[in-house]
Amino acid sequence: MSSKQSSAVAAKAAALPAGYAGIHGGIVELLDAARRATARSVNALMTASYWEIGRRIVEAEQQGKRRAGYGEQLIERLSADLTTQFGRGFSRPNLQQMRSFFLTWPIRQTVSSESSLALSQGRPGRLDELAQVFPLPWSAYVRLLMVKDDHARQFYEAEALRGGWSVRQLDRQIGSQFYERTALSKNKAAMLVKGAVPKPADAVTVDDAIKDPLVLEFLDLKDEYSESDLEQALIRRLEDFLLELGDGFTFVGRQRRLRIDQTWYRVDLLFFHRRLRCLVIIDLKLGALTHADVGQMHLYCNYAKEHWTFPEENPPVGLILCADKGYALARYALEGLPNKVMAANYKMVLPDAEVLQQELENTRRLIESRVTALPRKRKR
Repeated sequence: MSSKQSSAVAAKAAALPAGYAGIHGGIVELLDAARRATARSVNALMTASYWEIGRRIVEAEQQGKRRAGYGEQLIERLSADLTTQFGRGFSRPNLQQMRSFFLTWPIRQTVSSESSLALSQGRPGRLDELAQVFPLPWSAYVRLLMVKDDHARQFYEAEALRGGWSVRQLDRQIGSQFYERTALSKNKAAMLVKGAVPKPADAVTVDDAIKDPLVLEFLDLKDEYSESDLEQALIRRLEDFLLELGDGFTFVGRQRRLRIDQTWYRVDLLFFHRRLRCLVIIDLKLGALTHADVGQMHLYCNYAKEHWTFPEENPPVGLILCADKGYALARYALEGLPNKVMAANYKMVLPDAEVLQQELENTRRLIESRVTALPRKRKR
């Protein structure tokens, strides 16, 4: 730093009123606390609202249970109408999650006895009282719904509450089978103490909590640059790009869902290639490509071969597109084809991976530049 710059910094510091650092630090702490409290409050009301939506869906299904397929028809119609009125957040899978949430978490006696009685009798109480029943954020309950074993789910919920786990820590512990490892351990107390210690990657900042896509959807707010918006924009652009190639691609579907055991998956784009006479499964990854992504693509291809492919068609091929910032990659999953000749033929007909990689980079830059150019709207 030059002497001139040092003098300017010193002059600026001297101009500060006495005790400014303490005042500034106190206000920062106040605002951080207020924002955290806001995020907790919104999450609690959101969770209570979704539990109540689930309750009403179940009650409506029970009233119409004599009609075949009534529950599916109800959720389908509700999804369409609520999405039209309130925007994102009310897809069929989301409404099914709300229904499962109600069925999985019965009301506990933790609110006032009058409200508990009203809720247990099927009469909704005040949302703010119902919100007290569910201290974890909605995204935590969504993750817990994926744990099918009741004892394991109750264990993770109790430990998340006891240890103040973030959703990221909860997800990590479930993924590492913390329940099973604790059950098998000879020193369970030590395991619980060790498991309660968060890792740096588990931390959730105030901005993370407020800009959670689930929270933004509930409040009908748009983050200036959300990952989900970027993903959808990339998918739409890539869909158009592949169709523009005019080399045999026929569009089949977007966000095609498939179920393996009790887990739901979805592929971003599904095409049929007329010359190769096979399905082309395309999956987009916003982060760096991992071995798990490659394994998952092979899972998709095997599922599609068994359930989506007609007898006269060739085996499906998968295409993984990695859109990590500063690193783009297009990779075909051809290892599962019956012979090397078929794999070579596929490579000759499918678009060159470098072309797809360049298009991915160009598309991302284009989308980001458009987002940056947009005026920042005042959030309601």
